[in-house]
Amino acid sequence: MYQWLEVDLGGRTQITAVATQGRYGSSDWLTAYLLMFSDTGHNWKQYRQEDSIGAFPGNSNADSVVQYKLQQPVIARFLRLIPLDWNPSGRIGLRLETYGCPYTSDVASFDGSGGGLLYRLSRGPRQTSREIISLKFKTLRNSGILLHVEGQGGLSLTLELERGKLLLLLRQGRSLTSETQRLVSLGSLLDDQHWHHVAVEQLSAHLNLTVDKNTHIHTCVSCNPSNFVGTLHNLGSHKPVVSKRNFHGCLENLFYNGLNLIDLAKHNDHQATVMVTYNIFILMCVG
Repeated sequence: MYQWLEVDLGGRTQITAVATQGRYGSSDWLTAYLLMFSDTGHNWKQYRQEDSIGAFPGNSNADSVVQYKLQQPVIARFLRLIPLDWNPSGRIGLRLETYGCPYTSDVASFDGSGGGLLYRLSRGPRQTSREIISLKFKTLRNSGILLHVEGQGGLSLTLELERGKLLLLLRQGRSLTSETQRLVSLGSLLDDQHWHHVAVEQLSAHLNLTVDKNTHIHTCVSCNPSNFVGTLHNLGSHKPVVSKRNFHGCLENLFYNGLNLIDLAKHNDHQATVMVTYNIFILMCVG
């Protein structure tokens, strides 16, 4: 008991399937196992199927290959297989194969001192009534502002991490002290230093917040900003703001309607009016 087989893939990889086989010419094979994943080799997360069952079926002999396609691909550098049960007439033994493809991403690291990434949408007629912002984040701090979006008439939307939960807030006014309405609260323990996927989608009067695999649909007639100005952390201020509400962690693959904003900032794309100010580092964040 309490053994494992660990694989270092050499870099973050999109893992789509695993296959196991017993040890050649022996009575050694696994009948059940768990899979754990990590970016660092120190901070591990168990993979669970959509029915929340964590155990994977193993083998019934030493020769047949049993492949399991993951219901949701996993992005990780390290994979760890933990045996749960094995052939009672043999010992723990297996051959393992991992399937997937290289994973590339754009990551921005924020140190909480008030830096921000500012994106201004060019003025003009809107091409679509659907707006979607998606990103991944990881942090060890349980509070911080991830995203702030301003619209017409002083309305603004703020995506804020508070005590490990994500809140979607609607404000009437430009200030953080303005009247605030909590639209959605979703997730828990999101400050676990694992990557979490977030998407905010506005379609007509519906505002959808997705955190990992969970989606909350909110009807909000006033949530239709026709001129987005998205700002991370310091809400458009051009002076550093030191506050417990500043996000401290990493953002990955920040997309607005299909545009990769971190990539635009990294390439200093002035036509897209992407601005990076103060303490933002465009790097691969693996810590």
